[in-house]
Amino acid sequence: MYIVNSQEMREIDTAAIERIGIPALVLMENAGRAVAEEAMALAAQAAGSLSKRWIVLAGKGNNGADGVVAARHLAEAGYDADVIYADDPAKLRGEAAVQRDIAQRLGLSAAAYGGKGTIEWSRYGGIIDALLGTGSKGGPRGAYAELIREANESGLPIVAADIPSGVDADTGATYDPCIQAASTVALAFVKRGLTQYPGAAAAGRVTVRPIGIPASLAGQIGVTTYTLDKLSLRVKLDADALADRSADTHKGTYGHVLIAAGSQAMSGAGLLCAQAALRGGSGLVTWAVPERIHERLIGHFPEAIIVGLPDQSTGSWGGVTPGEIARLAAGKSALVLGPGFGRWRGDAAWLREVWALADERVPLLLDADALNMIADAADFAAWPRRSGGVVLTPHPGEMSRLLGMSTAEVQRDRIGHARAYAERHGVTLVLKGARTVVATPSGDVYVNGNGNAGMATAGAGDVLAGLIGSLLAQGRNAVQAAALGVWLHGAAGDRAAANRHSPASLIASDIVDQL
Repeated sequence: MYIVNSQEMREIDTAAIERIGIPALVLMENAGRAVAEEAMALAAQAAGSLSKRWIVLAGKGNNGADGVVAARHLAEAGYDADVIYADDPAKLRGEAAVQRDIAQRLGLSAAAYGGKGTIEWSRYGGIIDALLGTGSKGGPRGAYAELIREANESGLPIVAADIPSGVDADTGATYDPCIQAASTVALAFVKRGLTQYPGAAAAGRVTVRPIGIPASLAGQIGVTTYTLDKLSLRVKLDADALADRSADTHKGTYGHVLIAAGSQAMSGAGLLCAQAALRGGSGLVTWAVPERIHERLIGHFPEAIIVGLPDQSTGSWGGVTPGEIARLAAGKSALVLGPGFGRWRGDAAWLREVWALADERVPLLLDADALNMIADAADFAAWPRRSGGVVLTPHPGEMSRLLGMSTAEVQRDRIGHARAYAERHGVTLVLKGARTVVATPSGDVYVNGNGNAGMATAGAGDVLAGLIGSLLAQGRNAVQAAALGVWLHGAAGDRAAANRHSPASLIASDIVDQL
């Protein structure tokens, strides 16, 4: 459930060894065994097509020592295992030197890297990458870089110990070169860099294996980043994804959400958002649109209450007064604003007025162009806090505008940027994309693991906005609604993709159908 960065992992290791008294060599033994077992499982899946000879690439630190232990366990299981050290093994210190000496006494094959062309890669069936661990900073250099390049070029399956060499453990950024692993064995806890791209792609299949460190230590040292899954939803957020409804209820029990979305040019955004709100379980959905497009929508969505707001015959939200939205929002359980809005002169001030006029007790979700309006509002930090809670749902481009930096900069540290923005502005922020990040005003962060590339399609974000708005209307607080909505959205996307010939053919309405 916990996701740790490199500093947190160091503190957890120290606490386990010094405070609890678990010997470092015991942790190392468990880690190496876990890596070896993953290598053997990979070999078994290949049904004998892989050679039973493995090569272990070992660095000078504890990650390298884990690799040496893995080589020993492979040898004990009947595999041939050769260790290639990136540095002179005579210079190893501490636990790394202890593991070197044990392997030497057992007659394990080991040698220092002799340079390009000195390893006959065709002799091996697989590679264990134990070159650089979570404490490594900057790009691989020298023999480390050469070994990484040769390993990738070999075409052999690579099992990474804890994190692929060349991946930043804190951000998921990748250096050149970087190991491209078939699988990664995350030891004790998953590292942040394994949850965000491009690091997640370099890691391949990630398996978290216990090594004897009590999970409770993560909470004790103050780790506040978590995987978003059924367990964290239930245990951390009291938002059970499988909760049943009581039989003795009616539509009023499940809230009334107001969806202000869609315009003459983009009415479909509002339709998808409103459909998702109903599919998400809200008892009543009112879909507000500019008056000029109201009539043509009648009958297309019979389950929703469709209301046209006076728009000065423009078909644009720019012609609708903020007071009209605030009036309609009175008595509602949640308000969703922004999908398909478009932009107009003075729209940031317009949104500021809606914010001020709408009952502060009504939870508010802002998406799409509403986020771009906030980005243009120089004084957003001074807007009054809303007691009902606020959820912002930017994609990386919108997040870049909110932060005033490039999209590439946002993507380099999605967790850090999302957390800082949510804390600074007192909002729950959903940074969409692969491995969506949910950041809370208190500084907690949840990283979602489900969903698929087929969901990179027009309208998928509108569906998510409506779904979270529905959960807000049903009485979930902003954090619960955002986290549960993200997880349910990803699960629906996975079901939708499974029903298609290819995920590439998935469209947003497929996600709605699977909610």
